[in-house]
Formats: sequence, C-alpha cells, structure tokens
Amino acid sequence: MKKGWEVKTLGEICELYQPKTISTKEMAPTGKYPVFGANGIIGRYDKFNHEEPQLLITCRGATCGSVNISESKSWITGNAMVVRPIADSVNVRFLEYFFRGGIDISKVISGAAQPQITRQALSPVLVQYPKSISEQHRIVTILDEAFAAIAKAKVNAEKNVANAREVFDIYMNNFFTNHDKKWKETTIGDVCGKVEYGTSSKSKEKGKIPVLRMGNIQNRRFVWDSLVYTDDEAEINKYLLKNNDVLFNRTNSPELVGKSAIYKGEMPSIFAGYLIRLHRKENLIDADYLNYYLSSDKAINFGKTVVISSVNQANINGTKLKTYPIPIPPLLEQQSFVTRLDNLAIETQRLEAIYQKKLANLDELKKSILEKAFSGEL
Repeated sequence: MKKGWEVKTLGEICELYQPKTISTKEMAPTGKYPVFGANGIIGRYDKFNHEEPQLLITCRGATCGSVNISESKSWITGNAMVVRPIADSVNVRFLEYFFRGGIDISKVISGAAQPQITRQALSPVLVQYPKSISEQHRIVTILDEAFAAIAKAKVNAEKNVANAREVFDIYMNNFFTNHDKKWKETTIGDVCGKVEYGTSSKSKEKGKIPVLRMGNIQNRRFVWDSLVYTDDEAEINKYLLKNNDVLFNRTNSPELVGKSAIYKGEMPSIFAGYLIRLHRKENLIDADYLNYYLSSDKAINFGKTVVISSVNQANINGTKLKTYPIPIPPLLEQQSFVTRLDNLAIETQRLEAIYQKKLANLDELKKSILEKAFSGEL
C-alpha cells in the first residue's frame, strides 16, 4: 500500500442507510423539493429529508449499483442507499468515483428475480484511500479533468458515427426524392405481382428450419440470433424463402412498423405472420432497390399516412403496402444505384467500426484511470 494510505471497511468510514420511502400518491407534482429514487429524480414533494447533497447507490431493481448525487434539500427514498462519510474522513466525491470504478459492485448484489444491495453486504467492502483530505481532493480534481476530456472525446466520436450514417441516408433519400423526372413513378402494387403474409403457426425453440420474425430485421438485413423454428413440412413448402425475397414488417411498434429486409439465402428459412413477402416482377424492379426504397424517408413518410395505430401497436396491411409510390428507373440504373449504395454502406460501416472502437477504448481508459486512482498511482 502507498505510504499515507489506509484501508478500512465502508461501514467504518460511512453511515449506510435507506431513508423512508413515500408513495407516488404522496408526491406533489408542483412540490418544492425533488424526490430521489433508484434512478435519480422520480417526482416532487413538499418536504425534504436531506438538506445537503448525498451520495446514493441504487439498491433495488435492474439498475442496482448505479450511482447518483442528490440535490440540496431533497427527499431520498428507500430505493436508494445513502452513503454518508462519517466525520469528514473521506471526501464524498472520492467515494463517488470509488463506486464508479474502484469496486466491482456486482459482488455485493444479491437476488436474481429482484436484484438488491443491502447494508449488510455493503458494509464490509474494503476502501483504500489516502488519509489526507487534500490528497483526496487532488485525486478527485485529476479524475474530474480526465473524465471531462473523455466525455468530450466520446461526444465527438458519437457525432462522427452519426455523421457517417447521415451521409449514407442523405445520398439514399436524395435519390428517391429528387429523381430524374423521366422515370416513371408508380406503386408497389404495379411492380409486385402480389403480397403474401407469413405463417401464423406456432413456432418452437428447436426444429428443422428457422422462422424469421420482425425482431430478426436489422438495418435492412436479417440477423440470425434469437431464432425460433418449425418442423411443419406443409408450412415449409408454402413459406420457404427464395434468394432475394424482400420482406416487409406489417405489424410492430409505431416507430418500427414498416422496416424491411432482404433474404440472401443465408440458410433455409420461412417467415412469420407479421412479415409480408413481396413477389416482385423481376423484369421491372431489382430486389435490393426495392429493399433500399422501403427504408427511405419517402417510403417511411408515406407509411405514416396509411398506418393504423393503437397505443402500442401499428399496422400497415398488404393492401396499403401496394399503394406506396415508388420511382422506377430502368433496371440497369436501379442496379447501378444499388452498387453505389452498397459501396457507400461498406465505407459507412468501416468508419462506424473505427469510431465504435474509439468509444470502446475511451471506456477502457476510464477503467484504467480509476484503477490507478484507487491503487495510489495517480
């Protein structure tokens, strides 16, 4: 251990407790003081039970172990564990960083169905810290500066990811919106012989071939995880997918309904009832062109005019799908556009991978800095 540092249990240096919980009914929408629960502010109240800001650890639920700092004059509920230093022996910001990376919080979480952290589990946790409050302040200052720089770098990397995607979207949407006036604009019903709903039969965890569902559609392609299966030969013969089949998601949440994917023969599969197979007239429309169109702003915006929505579900049936307006250039021009978009997609994905790697590296840097901070190496 570094000279000037000591190790004590959390229970020795801090008061650990869960305050009185108030119900939602007791809260006042126009209350003067914020109410802090498991995940920060959850409402307002006319009273406060803590005058000073407190370090809070979520002690119940899926976000168990999350860290918050309450505001001055707040009501803190029992879904958060207050960690209050005794007699100013430890700086509260130093402890905040300790909980953000100086401890493997998962080791004190119990309960599978309802995760929780108890005072009895938290109290024996060992904390290594400098005895000097000024040294604790110095470490906190270094961490504040480092984490601010990392946060700025993450914002920039996330912007670069968004920019890469935006370039692709702008190019694709411009093609479908500002197309050559010589091209015929028709409807999906004119270039697709029919639309076909998928199987309504119940699938199972294991079987002969997968049944692709709406959850398997991602970024205009199918993802091959969380699969369900069927052994029904009649269903397989009827709904077996063919290479370059385009499928449209007719029922989903309002923000996801209408997404599409193209099947590229990855493995023999059939498709579920919430998907529609479009039977193209292959001499008129390219499969990839149709798939790109269905993810364009032009298609999405039209879908909003024909969708039937309830609170949590939206539906665009096959009849409505056939009314979608679509520009139809000559087949060779469709294929040329698809090639350009495919190439742009590859470059977009390459740039995204670079920036995602940077984001992962920044997260690792945070962990490394925290490890050094709590081993006395800063």
